[in-house]
Amino acid sequence: MKVLVTGGTGQLGYELQQTVPSSVSLVLTDRQTLDISNQNNVRSVIEQHQPDVVINSAAYTAVDKAESEPELARLINADGAEYIAQACKALGARLIHISTDFVFDGQQPYPYLPSDKTNPLGVYGQTKWEGEQRVQNILDDALIVRTAWLYSSHGHNFVKTMLRLMAERDSLGVVADQVGTPTWTGTLAQAIWSAVERPNLKEIYHWSDAGVASWYDFAVAVQEEALALGMLENPIPLRPLRTADYPTPAKRPAYSVLDKTSSWQDFELEGLHWREGLRQMLKRLKDA
Repeated sequence: MKVLVTGGTGQLGYELQQTVPSSVSLVLTDRQTLDISNQNNVRSVIEQHQPDVVINSAAYTAVDKAESEPELARLINADGAEYIAQACKALGARLIHISTDFVFDGQQPYPYLPSDKTNPLGVYGQTKWEGEQRVQNILDDALIVRTAWLYSSHGHNFVKTMLRLMAERDSLGVVADQVGTPTWTGTLAQAIWSAVERPNLKEIYHWSDAGVASWYDFAVAVQEEALALGMLENPIPLRPLRTADYPTPAKRPAYSVLDKTSSWQDFELEGLHWREGLRQMLKRLKDA
């Protein structure tokens, strides 16, 4: 089976490459080799490679910057998703499209089902939701996987930022009233490869690691695990902040925990608790 991945140099693309099954011929593309905002480029590259499956992990993910660059965010997250879906339809290829918990407004006090009403708060979430809609309008059999709070040993992310700041500062404040689920791209990659092997899976599924945390809880865990592994020399005080104390251009959902019940069942995978995912990722980062 030939699988083409967009956004191949990102966090998820990296983990997909590390975990690719032996039965898969993998084609990794980046913005230089496949610019999803360029319709002609998308069509020609997908026609050239003739993949059986396309995994669209390319996205505009700068949540705050998107507020001042809505046209660019929409070009990549919505138009780009549409161009990929059109190319897949023309070829007869299956599309697995990666989306986000930010399609929800965070007002619900319990985990979001794939069928729950969306209501994005900012440009990033809105353009990702528009991308979902365009994919579903073009392809009846597309699989959309919403995920959340991604981190990896590769690229830029919350965990690596916390490690750097904890080594540089005497104390640190972290937002404590936004709750979601930290998700290691290693477990997300495993879920996606499981979905690749199950062509009957379609429509929308949720995937993140198990459990819940605030950004403050996440930071506390990062420090504890990093100290245990010898990746930090000394602990520093961590202060819980309110969102109001740390204003950002984009409004974020206060609660965006995803219900993964259907995914664990249909992907035939057990959810890994986010803390164990963090521990495994930090061990890999240390070894690297």
